[in-house]
Amino acid sequence: MQQAHEMRKTIKNTFDEVVDMTGTGSVKWELAPQIFGVDGITPMWIADMDFRGPEAVVEALKRRAEIGVYGYTGKPDYLYEAVGGWLERRHGWRVEKDWICYSPGVAAALNACVLTLTEPGDRVVIQPPVYPPFFQTVKENGRELVLNPLRLMDGKYRMDLDDLRVKIRESGAKMLILCSPHNPVGRVWSKDELERLAQICDEHGIIVVSDEIHADLVLRPHKHISLVQAAPRLENRAIVCMAPTKTFNMGGLAISFTIIPNPQLRESFLEYLKKAHLTAVNPFSLTAADAAYRHGDEWLDRVLDYIKANFEHLADFIHRRLPELKVNVPEGTYLAWIDCRGLGLEPDDLQRFMLKEARVALNVGSTFGDEGAGFMRMNMAAPRSVLDEALARIEAAVAARRKGRTGP
Repeated sequence: MQQAHEMRKTIKNTFDEVVDMTGTGSVKWELAPQIFGVDGITPMWIADMDFRGPEAVVEALKRRAEIGVYGYTGKPDYLYEAVGGWLERRHGWRVEKDWICYSPGVAAALNACVLTLTEPGDRVVIQPPVYPPFFQTVKENGRELVLNPLRLMDGKYRMDLDDLRVKIRESGAKMLILCSPHNPVGRVWSKDELERLAQICDEHGIIVVSDEIHADLVLRPHKHISLVQAAPRLENRAIVCMAPTKTFNMGGLAISFTIIPNPQLRESFLEYLKKAHLTAVNPFSLTAADAAYRHGDEWLDRVLDYIKANFEHLADFIHRRLPELKVNVPEGTYLAWIDCRGLGLEPDDLQRFMLKEARVALNVGSTFGDEGAGFMRMNMAAPRSVLDEALARIEAAVAARRKGRTGP
């Protein structure tokens, strides 16, 4: 990391800049050695971007900070106008103001949905390999998991809707948690896929909670369509979770929006947040979200181009120099799902290999479900120099492993 550290001092004002995070408490940069027990690793794991956010957001936060009074803060109309304007402008989705519920994070919203809309012992369907908190939200709240694994076919993940229909019928599941776009496999579900999913859930009276936190992070020519847009038939049983935090790299500000058209479901959701004392708004979260949704379009377009170029660079590098690995450019998110099964390592050994030998911190695929065994997730929202450093380290470690296999 010495090379990257030196670059922090010289490169300014582009996505190539390696921002100095010293003294910030950054989980990704400052705390990684404590988390992984290894010094000098290149961190490519937690889903934070390494890029400075939109200048409009930075300036808005500065102005708010200069006021010097940071008291209790409500949810003004202009915040809902900013959210609604963004959804209509970027996604062609016009939502009613009353549908939009503030929540302190998508994970908290998922937890609220499970607790308020199901009972202990109820079954909840998820589609692994998938974001680990989906498992935790269900199991830690005394509900039972029903697994409807995605199918990897010809290098592309697809929903197994025949299996889903059977699993719902046999289990009596009450809820399905959808990941759209999908983390970690990078699929952007088509309108047809969402319509067929909705038909099955509608037939069985299933509530669908759609985690769409990566909705804005879709790579051209793909386009995100929300579950409610794709399948209006499900409007009364659909809950959509969104946030500016992934889009604009402000996860630490803890703000999200849950869109609930059904007034009864919405009332239950808000009542839970009230009882759990999760309704307070951070003044800086409010300021950042409003500025991002009003003025962040150009920044997002540029960052998506940069991320797509990083994906293409990664895919080319692996194809030419790391034949043991496989990766496809995803349709959405900034997360690469790398097939490392060609290394012939068990999940724990694969993690040790990446940490101890390559000295790169990635997310272990098996934490996304058994279907992720042998895979690793890599964060591609990083300066090209950091990506190149990580790839060089992995290449050197794989080369040493090859030599060890063939040497005397």
